[in-house]
Amino acid sequence: MKKRQFLGAILGAAAFAGIVPSAMAQEKPFKVGLLLPMTGQFATTGRQLEAAAKLYVQEHGDVVAGRKVELIVKDDTGVPDISRRQAQELLVKDKVDVLAGFGLTPLALAAAPLATQSKTPEIVMAAGTASITEASPYIVRTSVTLPQGAATMAKWAPENGIKKVVTLVSDYGPGIDAEQSFIEEFKSKGGEVVETLRVPLRNPDFSPFLQKVRDIQPDAVFVFVPSGAGAALVKQFVERGMDKAGIRLIGTGDLTDDDLLNGMGDDALGIITAYHYSAAHPSEANKQFVDAFKKANNGMRPNFMAIGAYDGMHVIYEAIKATDGKGDGPALLAAMKGLSYESPRGPVTIDPETRDIIQNIYLREVKRDPADGELYNIEFDVAEAVKDPYKEAKKNK
Repeated sequence: MKKRQFLGAILGAAAFAGIVPSAMAQEKPFKVGLLLPMTGQFATTGRQLEAAAKLYVQEHGDVVAGRKVELIVKDDTGVPDISRRQAQELLVKDKVDVLAGFGLTPLALAAAPLATQSKTPEIVMAAGTASITEASPYIVRTSVTLPQGAATMAKWAPENGIKKVVTLVSDYGPGIDAEQSFIEEFKSKGGEVVETLRVPLRNPDFSPFLQKVRDIQPDAVFVFVPSGAGAALVKQFVERGMDKAGIRLIGTGDLTDDDLLNGMGDDALGIITAYHYSAAHPSEANKQFVDAFKKANNGMRPNFMAIGAYDGMHVIYEAIKATDGKGDGPALLAAMKGLSYESPRGPVTIDPETRDIIQNIYLREVKRDPADGELYNIEFDVAEAVKDPYKEAKKNK
């Protein structure tokens, strides 16, 4: 009898030893390391990204497939060296399951080698340079690529009386992407690019560049500047009477950022942009998203950064569910590839080949809503299910 009891105790202990680690694995928090520029020149980007990520968790709960989701926010201040160091700390010290955020291209690229080495998914929620996903096989993008917006605008412009254009872009990755994509598509449609201008990214002075555009007298100036710089450019554009001279202002949606649009005033009226998200997108899902975001953030309007973070969290949650809460980096990545769903921005898919987002790109005009007196990017046309033109061109060569 004592022998049987002893053997039973041994077997019970062995079974317990097998069960407890599994249970503990399920109880271990699923950690998402958010690397965001919360201070410095690009703090508005970090603010939008953080607010949207937290809203998603608030709405969908912080437990997924038995795992408690924990957001760990780090302020990289917009500096790549700091972003790299903090990514390493998140991976080694905090043992995060996913890296996410990345408000600027250099920040996403700084963390890419670490994501590859540790086999950790890196969810790019904001940065828009097309080549980012080529920097690591573990990068998944839920924002936009600049060629998606620029090429869509380049198709629309010559069909709407714009035959001669000057391009004016910020001189870094996304700006060069936007410039090259616009030029290639615009020329293929019979348009003429008479001048290409690049402005320093930090502390830009648009005055001499806009004066040069004024002297050339094109039909339009195509602009890419990062979120936050658009207000100064638009103000100087109007001050020089360029709108009165018949020069149209067109660009990607960064120019008329929803978060800053009302502060631009009447100067912004009539600007045409092409982008993947507007707070005025007329769907019930978006109305609910905008209302919830404003309620949670003292009336702040969500912009295209916010939707990138909101959808980024959705992709993470769906990957946790698909792997029953037990997936490591490679399993999570596999679950993200090919994921399709209805976002507040419209239908989206994570391209299983490039890990970029396939999405609608909307043509929008800045108008004042008579109901509340506020400025919005009002959609009037759409290019559906747009893949990244940069990678499509490379694939077809």
